[in-house]
Amino acid sequence: MRILALDHGTKRIGVAVSDETKTIAQPLEYIAAEPFADFLGRLKKILVEKEIDLILIGMPRNMDGSYGPAAEKVNAFVADLKTVTEIPIKLWDERLTSTMANRILIQGNVRRDKRKEKVDKMAAAILLQSYLDVL
Repeated sequence: MRILALDHGTKRIGVAVSDETKTIAQPLEYIAAEPFADFLGRLKKILVEKEIDLILIGMPRNMDGSYGPAAEKVNAFVADLKTVTEIPIKLWDERLTSTMANRILIQGNVRRDKRKEKVDKMAAAILLQSYLDVL
């Protein structure tokens, strides 16, 4: 069984998955956030294909640890997900994951137009790896 991480955004949702030993996170893809029904359809396929037993979702926090409007959107997203899956969902601090993902892609000489396609799934992988590192 594996863990699936989601980096929630208003336009795209980054997806990453762990290996079966829950040691290494791998970026998988991004899924368009809208229309939501299409997102759910793709998510359900991934959950079955990858044999997911936990969904990890990045919870945006301000640098002082407080929650802002983005956190409210994630909470609504989680509430919607809980109506369509019985797989446990866990929230995890995602501060600076997108910044780190952009830095990694820049260091890897990924062109700006290609970075936009990859940053969300890379942020999801960073989020997931931070969780796996404390297991």
